[in-house]
Amino acid sequence: MTGGRVREEAERELKGSVDGLADRLVMTRAVVEETLRLYPPIAALSRMARCADMLGNVAVKARSLIVIAPHVLHRHHLLWGRPDVFDPSRSLPEARSAIPRLTYLPFGIGPRICIGASFALQEATIVLAALGAHFDFELAGGANVWPLQKITLRPANGLPMRVTPRCGHLLGQE
Repeated sequence: MTGGRVREEAERELKGSVDGLADRLVMTRAVVEETLRLYPPIAALSRMARCADMLGNVAVKARSLIVIAPHVLHRHHLLWGRPDVFDPSRSLPEARSAIPRLTYLPFGIGPRICIGASFALQEATIVLAALGAHFDFELAGGANVWPLQKITLRPANGLPMRVTPRCGHLLGQE
C-alpha cells in the first residue's frame, strides 16, 4: 500500500540530515506528483499561436488562442496507461522516462511555467512526509469529495478528515 511506503520512507528519512531531504523522499514525491496529475491545480493554459500551423489535422491561424486543459491531458487514454487510476509508481525515477514529453503539466510549461513549481513540489513532499510520519488520516464517514475549479482546484466541500496521532508519535513522546 502506498500510504505504508510513504510512512516508512518518512520515518527513515526524517531521522537524518535535512540536507537533500526532499530528494530522498522518492516515494513521497511520487505520491505528490501523481496527485497533481489527477488533480492539477490549474484549469487551463492559454497561448496565442505566433504563426499559422497545424494542430493534428486542424489548421490554426496566426494569433489564434490555444487552450490546453491539464486535467484532460493528464487523463488522456492515448497518453497514459490506466489514466484514471492513482498509481504513484508511474512517477518514480525509473518510470519517468516513459512519460511522454509535454503530457504532464501541473504547473504549466515553457516561459510562463509557475515560478514556484520547484519550491511547491519540495514543500508538498516534505509536509506530506512530516504529517504521514506522525498521523494517520481517514476520510470522515459520509464525506463526498468532489473537485471544484475556482482559481485553483480544490475539494468543493472541504476535505473532512479524521486525524489520529500514530501510537508512539504523540507530540512530545518521541
